[in-house]
Amino acid sequence: MPNPIADPLVEGMDTDAQSSLVLVDATPDGVATVTINRTDRKNAFNAEVVGAMRSAFDTLEGADGVRVVFLTGAGEAFSAGADLEWMRDSVDYTEAENREDAMAMATMLKRLYDLPSLTVALVDGPAFGGGAGLAAACDLAVATQRSRFAFTEVKLGLLAATISPYVIAAIGPRRARSLFATGRMFDSRFALDIGLIDEVVADTEALAKARDRIVSEIQACAPQAVAQSKRLVSDIYGREIDHALMEDTAKRIAHVRQGPEGQEGVRAFLDRRPPTWAQK
Repeated sequence: MPNPIADPLVEGMDTDAQSSLVLVDATPDGVATVTINRTDRKNAFNAEVVGAMRSAFDTLEGADGVRVVFLTGAGEAFSAGADLEWMRDSVDYTEAENREDAMAMATMLKRLYDLPSLTVALVDGPAFGGGAGLAAACDLAVATQRSRFAFTEVKLGLLAATISPYVIAAIGPRRARSLFATGRMFDSRFALDIGLIDEVVADTEALAKARDRIVSEIQACAPQAVAQSKRLVSDIYGREIDHALMEDTAKRIAHVRQGPEGQEGVRAFLDRRPPTWAQK
């Protein structure tokens, strides 16, 4: 199978990341797309899907030149959450086996969350359980009007555990309590109102236009500055605004001002020309 990520982004692709269950594609200008490709099961997760997604994210993290990663589902669903057969198997697992199984999901989500490039969920159709968790773990999420969301784990006597850090960060603890505790289904407009997604579009055609717009936006931004901005939010959020924090932020901006992107960006602005990363 040919490498789906074009040179010079990455020279070798983990074969697990090329699984037919998860498709990875990228363009030479750094636009990568990860597609859950299990249409007969509405892109539901099982151990193989989780493993293939982790491999894809591992590869993209180490690939030079990736500017944005889009996450989507093939067919009529984004992801219906956990596969029924996978859940059926877990009934017979020991607690240790269930813990290992859950850690695989938790690790995959963290790999997605830690990607240095901008991550964008393009949601069309159902996004239930872990599917909604994927949207929350991305930096940005856009959904069509027909999309529906739910955290239905409680209806099975389970918990939305591994996705909870990302969902709570996106929508806040009070809203998370109500949605986790009721398993209530909600539409894309409500998802926008509570902060689970960032934009609602009419249909798949509008979703494609939103994708193109985001590509244009991110290509105007310095790649390392994007990665450092994401890291800044993770490092700063929740800290007390004291002298140590002030020193931290001052050191960060001083460092990037002297770095190649900071130098190029300011000089390009003063010279009234596009910086090198925005040139086509």
